[in-house]
Amino acid sequence: MGLVAWISYRKTKGEVDTRDGYFLAGRGLGAVFIAGSLLLTNLSAEQLIGLNGSAYGFNLSSMAWEVTAAFATICMAFIFLPRYLAGAFSTLPEFLNDRFDDDVRRLTVILFMLGYGLVTIPSVLYSGSIAVLQLFDIPTLFNLPYSQALAVTIVAIGSVGAMYAVFGGLRAVAVSDTLNGIGLLLIGIAVPVLGLSLLGEGSVSEGLHIIGNNSTEKLNAIGSDSDPTPFATLFTGMIFANLFYWCTNQYVIQRTLAAKNLAEGQKGVLFSGFFKVLVPFMMMIPGVIAFHLYGGVGTATGLGSIDLAYPQLIRDVLPVYAMGFFLAVLLGAVFSSFNSLLNSAATLFCLDVYVPYKERQGQQPVSDKQVLKVAKRASILIALFSFVVAPMLQFAPDGLWQIIRVFTGFYNIPVIAIVVVGLFTKQVPALGPKLVIGFHVLAYGLLKFVFADVVTIHFLHLYAILFVIEVAIMLLVGQRYPRATAWTYSTTSKVDMQPWRFGIPCAITLLSCVVGLYLLFSPIGLVGGISTLFWPLICILVVINIVSWVLSYRRETNVLKVGNFSD
Repeated sequence: MGLVAWISYRKTKGEVDTRDGYFLAGRGLGAVFIAGSLLLTNLSAEQLIGLNGSAYGFNLSSMAWEVTAAFATICMAFIFLPRYLAGAFSTLPEFLNDRFDDDVRRLTVILFMLGYGLVTIPSVLYSGSIAVLQLFDIPTLFNLPYSQALAVTIVAIGSVGAMYAVFGGLRAVAVSDTLNGIGLLLIGIAVPVLGLSLLGEGSVSEGLHIIGNNSTEKLNAIGSDSDPTPFATLFTGMIFANLFYWCTNQYVIQRTLAAKNLAEGQKGVLFSGFFKVLVPFMMMIPGVIAFHLYGGVGTATGLGSIDLAYPQLIRDVLPVYAMGFFLAVLLGAVFSSFNSLLNSAATLFCLDVYVPYKERQGQQPVSDKQVLKVAKRASILIALFSFVVAPMLQFAPDGLWQIIRVFTGFYNIPVIAIVVVGLFTKQVPALGPKLVIGFHVLAYGLLKFVFADVVTIHFLHLYAILFVIEVAIMLLVGQRYPRATAWTYSTTSKVDMQPWRFGIPCAITLLSCVVGLYLLFSPIGLVGGISTLFWPLICILVVINIVSWVLSYRRETNVLKVGNFSD
C-alpha cells in the first residue's frame, strides 16, 4: 500500500494544479490507466463477497451483471465516447446543459449527488469494512465491540482512500487503481488455482474434474425465475442498467473523458470489457469450489451464510504470509471505488454547481486555484458525511444489496433515457427531461414502496418498462412542443479524434467471448456434460473472429498504401 501511494505521488506531482489536471488528469490518460481504473472502480469488496456467495448458494446466473457489461463498454467506445470527447465535456450534466438547459443540468446533479451521498459512497465503505472485519476478525484482534470495530474500520479505510481524491485528483486515482488492479488480478488467479488444488488434494486438474463433473448445476449461468438473475432480464432492464453504469455514470466515465485521444479511450474501455469477461473465473468459480469443499448452506458441513464462502476459502488456501498482500489488494479495491466516487462528486459540485453559480452572479471567471480549493473542501465534507451514514447500513432490514438495488433505480433509468434521447434527437426540448425525472421518481417510488405487493415483476423488467415509457414521453413532448431551433452538435474537441483502427474486430472478439462464456456455462456446455452442439458453435465463433481480424488488417494495409502513394 505504501508502494502504491509513493508511485501515485510521483506520477501526479506538479500535474494537478489546474482544473483539467485535477478533474480530468490533464486529459492525458492512456489505455492502460483507463482500463485499470475502470476495472478497480467497478470491482470492490461487494463483488468479491457477493458474487462468490451467489455462486456458492445458487449458481453462476449472477455473472450476467459482470459479463454483459461488455456490450455496454462497446456502446461506450463507439457511440457515447466519441460524442463526449468531441464536445470536450468534463461531466455528463455539462453535456445535458449543452443539449437541453441549465435546469436539466441541475436536476441530474441533484440525482447523482443524492445517490452518491446517501447510498453509493456509504455502501462502498460499509461493504469494504465488512469484508475486512470478516476476513481478519477485527473485533477480536483489537478487543472491540462489533459496532465500534465497524466504525473504526470505516473511518480508517475512508481516511486513507480520501487522500488520493483530495490531494491527487483523478490522475492519482487512476494510477493507484491500475497498480492495485495488478494485485487484484494476481489474487483473482491465485485463489481459484489454490482452491482447485485443495479440492483435488494437491492436483489442480483433479479439482477441475470435480467441479466439471459433480453437481454441474452450480455452473449454470442460464438463470431461471427462481435464481438471483433470471436469464430473460439480460435482454430487458439489464441492458439499460449497464448502459447507465458504463456510459453515463459520472464516476465511471470520468476517466474515459480524461483520455489523451479517442483511440486510447476506446482501447481502454474495450480492454476493461475483456476484464469483465474474466470476472466469473476470478470471483465466482471460488464460490463453486467452496460449495464442493464445505457443502451447501444448511448442510452438516456447510457454512452458516453464503457471504462466508469467500472469506472461508481465503483462510483455507492462502498461506499466512500472503494475507497481508491480500489485505492490501482488498483495501485497494475499496479505495478505488471510494476515491473515484469522492473525486466525481467533487467534480459535479464544482463544475456543475459552484462555477455556474459564481458565473450567474456576474463575477469574473473563477480561477483554477479557487476551484481546486473548493473541490478539496467538498471532498472532505462528502467523506465525513459518508463516515456518518455508512455505519447505519448495518441496521438495514433487507440487507446492503437490496438498498443499493432499490435506490439506484431512482436515478439510473431516467439518466440513460435522457442521454439517449438527447444524443439521437434534435427537436426534443428541455421540458421532456424535466417531466421524465418527475415521472420516474414518483412512478418508481410508488411501484417499489406502495404497490410492491401488487407489482411483482422482476425489478430489471421494471427498469425496461420505465425506460420505454420515459423515452416515449420525451418523443411525444418533442413532437407536440419542438425546440424553436433544432439542436446542433458543436465540435470543440481538445484531443485527437482519430478512432482506434482495430476497434471493430476487437469489439467482435469481445462479444464472441461473452457468447462463448454463456455456451460454456449452460446445458450446451458443462452443465450436465458437454453436448454435441458445443464445439461446432465455438468453431463458428472462432471463424467469425479470424475473418473480422483479417479483413480489418487488410483494410488498414490498403489505407497505409494509399497514404504512402499520396505522400
